[in-house]
Amino acid sequence: MLCIALAGLMLAAAGVGTVKIPVRDVARIMGSWLLSKDCPEIKGSHIFIVLNVRLPRILLSAIVGAALALGGTCLQGVFGNPMADPYVMGSSTGAAFGATLGIVLGLNQGLLGLGTTSVFAFCGALGTTALVYKLAVTGDRVSTTSILLAGIVVSSILSSAISLLMLFNHQQLARVVTWTMGSFNGANWQQVWVVLVPMVIGTGILLSQARELNALVMGEEDAQSLGVPVERVKKIVLIAASFLAACAVSVSGIIGFVGLIVPHLCRLIFGADHRMLLPTTAVGGGIFLLLCDTLARTAIKGVEIPVGVVTSLFGGPFFLYLLRRTK
Repeated sequence: MLCIALAGLMLAAAGVGTVKIPVRDVARIMGSWLLSKDCPEIKGSHIFIVLNVRLPRILLSAIVGAALALGGTCLQGVFGNPMADPYVMGSSTGAAFGATLGIVLGLNQGLLGLGTTSVFAFCGALGTTALVYKLAVTGDRVSTTSILLAGIVVSSILSSAISLLMLFNHQQLARVVTWTMGSFNGANWQQVWVVLVPMVIGTGILLSQARELNALVMGEEDAQSLGVPVERVKKIVLIAASFLAACAVSVSGIIGFVGLIVPHLCRLIFGADHRMLLPTTAVGGGIFLLLCDTLARTAIKGVEIPVGVVTSLFGGPFFLYLLRRTK
């Protein structure tokens, strides 16, 4: 059902914008594209807009939403903390630091179709996550409390470094601020293909841990008594979720609340069994972020709102509602 809703939303999103295209024409264009056929009865400009401007953005937003929501669900299970999300290990701040550094340095060389800012953001997110993980590991054990504390401290240090870079580079201030608000403006097929492969691998790894996450929710001691290799599962989930977050922020900037809202909403609807929860959360995350991005580019005529602002506008009140509901 969710997959049908996602497909329908993709068709509708591809038709709205500065140039409105009927949903029937959008469906024909996508069908012809999938079957490698021509559409002589449809305007060439409409075909170009759908296939080269809107479709890459739609797919990218859905992929990033799925990754963030899935990562949030898994981390909440591992930490036993409803406030955990993919950025809990400092990946968002690390990405922001990397992106700021890339913007300030003004380098023009990218990698695998990604721009300099995206590459620096990915490296910053991954490097910060590795540092936090290293600080939290004691012997063969991974302390979830230590990860939370290390993530907070490292994020604070990097935030100060970002502020210093912005202070001494006023001319790049607007670009840095815009990037940290999150956006899919400028999405292209290269970004989609480069991000899709690691996203699929990371998602597959997390989905394979569904049974173990069900046991972990009961507590580490109970899970261990059931034969679950707790430390190994924690490491796999933390690394895979952080890798997905790093891939996501490298192409989208920082987008908050997706990893918090969607998991809680899916738990209310589908229950807490991770075998059902993980795939539904992934699809739900794609729907939520695609909806937010569509609103971001169409809500105000001639003005595009950063998608991170839209997710926060939805996420803040919803989270307050959940807090009040479970008080």
